[in-house]
Amino acid sequence: MKLTQAIKMALSSILSTKLRSFLTMLGIIIGVLSVTLLVSIVQSTTNNVNDTLSSLGGNVISASITSKRSSSITTSDLETLENNMAVDSVSPIVSGSGTAKASSNSSSVTITGITPEYQKIKEYTLTSGREILDVDNENRLQVCVIGATVAEDLFGRADVAGEKIKVSGRTFNIVGVIEEEGSSQMNSNDTMVYIPFKTAQRVLKSTTISSFYVSASSEDTLKMAETVVNSYLLQKTGDEDSYTVQNQADIADSVSDVTTSLSYMLGGIAGISLLVGGIGIMNIMLVSVTERTKEIGIRKAIGAKKKDILWQFMIESVVLSFMGGLTGVLLSIIILAVANIFVSTTLTLSVAISVFSLGFSIVVGIIFGLYPANKAAKLKPIDALHFE
Repeated sequence: MKLTQAIKMALSSILSTKLRSFLTMLGIIIGVLSVTLLVSIVQSTTNNVNDTLSSLGGNVISASITSKRSSSITTSDLETLENNMAVDSVSPIVSGSGTAKASSNSSSVTITGITPEYQKIKEYTLTSGREILDVDNENRLQVCVIGATVAEDLFGRADVAGEKIKVSGRTFNIVGVIEEEGSSQMNSNDTMVYIPFKTAQRVLKSTTISSFYVSASSEDTLKMAETVVNSYLLQKTGDEDSYTVQNQADIADSVSDVTTSLSYMLGGIAGISLLVGGIGIMNIMLVSVTERTKEIGIRKAIGAKKKDILWQFMIESVVLSFMGGLTGVLLSIIILAVANIFVSTTLTLSVAISVFSLGFSIVVGIIFGLYPANKAAKLKPIDALHFE
């Protein structure tokens, strides 16, 4: 029997019992849908996080002093770090939450005191205006650079350089506006109000430095720069448990490890429903063999071979599982497309996982269709013809 003929017979059998065939495929549909959706969502989230970390710079190190009993660090102390060949720039920061106001409008913001080196390290982009300058910091001027969301909340537009806002009861001149990043970005600048570091120390009533950023001279010297920062903080604090040092590469690797494990776990859990769908296919195929016992007897009586019967039922099982898998993939595409309308994170279907799920559904059809097909092939013509 030709393959095309066997496929036509399989489709004819499936279409003759549409509802039963659909219910049989439902397990495969749900299984493939679960695998492709869950893994695609995890991978899309991972890609977005990695893109964010990449935008923060692959050679950036963040340091924080966690113990209040540790020795205080001054800006002049940090300047000694820049003398190391592995270090490019150092920027202390001080931050706190507050409310920005303009006329009758207000917006909850994160107030962060920075030095001019901060923009070199974090590499954000301005849509208008200028950066915080050394003269702003040294003279403790009340100027600020604000995020796109803050500008929109307070003024309803983005081109607000030159306007004035009140932060913590003080009036600040807006000298720059940061390009919108979107809420999906970690530590988004959209709700930030950046002010000169020395000004922020007065506004936030913080005289010590507990956090700072360091950029390595290149990604090749990142580990060397991290070692320099660790040695520096150990010397200043005298206790390695009183501070933390992290670089963006380590964070990206940690995120990748976690999300990869999560992908495997979710894929495995969702894959169980594929096996359950396979059991449903085997059950229906056994029913089909029983219902068509006389047909099998007639075919064998007029010359059909054992392998012809085997192939007929095997192909029917594979067609059922393939159609279920294909339906599951198509539903995944539709669901992700609809989800992208309502969520800010871009969700994309993983082609590799879709192909794997479709292939696995075919394998399930082969495995669970083998026993019913073999049972049909082994029927003796005389017994099949006398079956009631």
